[in-house]
Amino acid sequence: MSKPEAGKPIVWLRGEVKTPPFSKEARIEAGCLLRLLQCGKTLALPHSRPMPDIGPRCHELRINDVTGTFRIMYRTDPDAIIVLEVFRKKTPLTPRTVIDACARRLRDYDRLTGGQERKR
Repeated sequence: MSKPEAGKPIVWLRGEVKTPPFSKEARIEAGCLLRLLQCGKTLALPHSRPMPDIGPRCHELRINDVTGTFRIMYRTDPDAIIVLEVFRKKTPLTPRTVIDACARRLRDYDRLTGGQERKR
């Protein structure tokens, strides 16, 4: 986990934002958007879109780059931002395998951390 001076920590369950494959500009944009989430900001389209198929409070960050389009799947918890996946988007719809894998990672994370009880 990385913990900023103020704001929620980011818990990376899968993926990373690095150059390559992200361009420097896309990496900076992703970092700025994640920082806004850490500070408690709510993002909407075109930057973020809800992903209820994964679970409550789940979203995708949408990063357009010269090399392609990237998605960062995440959940906002009261005490952290949980990053579930980082991938290059190749089709209009998010692949079912990505959605299912993200939901599975969240179940495992909640089981290991007592996540559901912690949020009540």
